[in-house]
Amino acid sequence: MLIVTLLVAAVIFGVVVIYNRIIGKYNAVDRAWASVLTQERQKNNIIPSIEQLVEEYKLHESEVLTQITALRSALADMGAGIDTDKLTATEQTTNALLQGLKVTVEAYPDLKASTVYCNLMTEISEQQQQIGAAIRIFNSNVEEFNNAIQMFPGSLINASLIQKQKIHSFSDTQAQQGFEYRPHL
Repeated sequence: MLIVTLLVAAVIFGVVVIYNRIIGKYNAVDRAWASVLTQERQKNNIIPSIEQLVEEYKLHESEVLTQITALRSALADMGAGIDTDKLTATEQTTNALLQGLKVTVEAYPDLKASTVYCNLMTEISEQQQQIGAAIRIFNSNVEEFNNAIQMFPGSLINASLIQKQKIHSFSDTQAQQGFEYRPHL
């Protein structure tokens, strides 16, 4: 009688352990997917702000370049002879350009759109790497969960008590189109 009681207790204990393991793995999958979504949300919140900043820098530098080109043209026109009107106009253009640059430099000490573009690309790359890492963690958790509900004795406990369905790993159909090889699963 004692042996039967111990055997029943061991079976019940084993069922509880497997049941809890399946639930824990399911929750890990859920948490990992939430991490993927959090990383994607973070990227979607950061990138528009950086793009706006880059656009502002680009517009400013384009304006400065236009003013410098106009000044060069005005200086080239002055070489044809003495013309005080051209000199006055050129001086006004120069003063306006220098005043604009002075105000801008005080507001923005480092005006290099190429640096801003590089920083934007670095930020996008970092965000994508974080999303990729979160997806790898998610897929790993999916594999562990699917193994827990499909392998014996977890499959028996899942079928009779929990009834969780297999979860599919994240896949990118666009990326898959670049591969000729298709695994036969």
